[in-house]
Amino acid sequence: MTTSKEILEQYGPRESMDYDVVVVGGGPAGLSAAIRLKQLATEKGQEISVCVLEKGSEVGAHILSGAVMDPIGINELIPDWKEKGAPLNTAVTADRFMFLTENKSMTTPNWMLPACFQNHGNYIVSLSNFTRWLGQEAENLGVEIFPGFPAAEILYGENNEVVGVATGNLGVGKDGQPTENFQLGMELRARYTLFAEGARGHLGRQLITRYALDSGKDPQSYGIGIKELWEIDPAKHQEGLVVHTAGWPLSSDTYGGSFLYHLENNQVAVGFVVGLSYSNPYLSPFEEFQRYKTHPDIRKLFEGGKRIGYGARVITAGGINSLPKTVFPGGALIGCDAGFLNASRIKGSHAAIKTGMLAAKAAFDAVSADRRGDELSAYPQAFRKSWLYTELNKARNFKPWMAKGLYLGTLMVGIEQKLLGGNVPWTIHNKHADHECLLPAAQCERIEYPKPDGVISFDRLSSVFISNTNHEENQPAHLTLKNPAVPTATNLAVFDGPEQRYCPAGVYEFIDTDSGKQLQINAQNCVHCKTCDIKDPTQNIVWVTPEGTGGPNYSGM
Repeated sequence: MTTSKEILEQYGPRESMDYDVVVVGGGPAGLSAAIRLKQLATEKGQEISVCVLEKGSEVGAHILSGAVMDPIGINELIPDWKEKGAPLNTAVTADRFMFLTENKSMTTPNWMLPACFQNHGNYIVSLSNFTRWLGQEAENLGVEIFPGFPAAEILYGENNEVVGVATGNLGVGKDGQPTENFQLGMELRARYTLFAEGARGHLGRQLITRYALDSGKDPQSYGIGIKELWEIDPAKHQEGLVVHTAGWPLSSDTYGGSFLYHLENNQVAVGFVVGLSYSNPYLSPFEEFQRYKTHPDIRKLFEGGKRIGYGARVITAGGINSLPKTVFPGGALIGCDAGFLNASRIKGSHAAIKTGMLAAKAAFDAVSADRRGDELSAYPQAFRKSWLYTELNKARNFKPWMAKGLYLGTLMVGIEQKLLGGNVPWTIHNKHADHECLLPAAQCERIEYPKPDGVISFDRLSSVFISNTNHEENQPAHLTLKNPAVPTATNLAVFDGPEQRYCPAGVYEFIDTDSGKQLQINAQNCVHCKTCDIKDPTQNIVWVTPEGTGGPNYSGM
């Protein structure tokens, strides 16, 4: 296998382009940062060069969220968004919170709901469509956007500062050798580089390690969110209705729950979130989601309807207790790459927009002062003074309490959020990373899941098919193993191969070979959710970027 370093030595050097600011990731955080940089330049009568790299085939292709959006961020970034046609079409009209048992449900009276579960004033959106619109706004302001170009490598200067990124090589075969379609990656150098890759960004992960940005912080905690988009019977559709559930089918010691959001055009977004701190290796988040839809009070909504979309993505849930230091020499982490999502509200896009704006202001002032490669300390300082800090600080105990079980968690969150308004003098800490929480299979009960009926519940492969996921087949697997022996020697022997179950796309399967069981990686199926990178009990799986344009192509999700 030829390494990237050897290819560079043989075919290099790489071409290079210089910018004031390079943004890695064309999601809400990255695009908001780019837009704000251009706005500030216009306000001050200055020039600033900004480019955005997006690994998806187009802006919005890899964006997946519930999504109920709090407009507070977009109100600040683009106050006239309504006039400009932002696709925030469905205002929330009603909230409903249900506790499920296997056959029954109980609706919580609205007066008992804490503020984090109240959504009046918010909008049910397709975040992928919103992001496409945001991308157009950025281009209108002169931002250069390069879709299909994943940032694969961080470039460092002589003083250990970030000086930009390099895109991945194209046309490298499975054997690591350049093919007839080979094209060397390109360097994009910048005074400052903003990383906005979303949850568990693979370059963000490297930066956190290199600069020890998480020193003294709680381990980051994640959930996997699995989502479907349905067209349902118009008679059952209630535009603007937001429903959340807790309880069945998850056991009371496993954090998670569902959402049902009624969009326009008789569409319903349905999804299920499972905290990745679960302990039973036989648990399958995908199967739990499919089983959830068979509940009598849920199933009836989808009978006579049609599933039109599928996707999965991890969610950062650690909150402010797990927030790493967000700046380092030459750059910053923004949005979910840092972990700004408010898990109690299941909302992160307003935080992504705000942190993009705050980092942009710090970067703009630094460029204006002819600085480069230092720490943008004004960004975390501004965050501490913002409404976002206040919001996240009030919600800081949500995930640690919920990790203690449904009943105690619900009680304590209710006390903190409803009775005390989030203003509590104590902080509860999460002490374990998600990958440390799996118990050996011998200590756990196997979970028997019902077979999918193909009407309400489905299998993984038919699901991946409607996510429009595709990767060029002849390329090195982007799901890499530090040690190829570990999956069978440890994961299979001790945990009964949990990667077969936690992956929502059927990427991992153990097959029989002449030499015994072997792990087969079906990298083409990968929807870029990052669950494997997080939950692998040995931390042997490392997710890296595939060739550009590979992965899902979400529309309306």
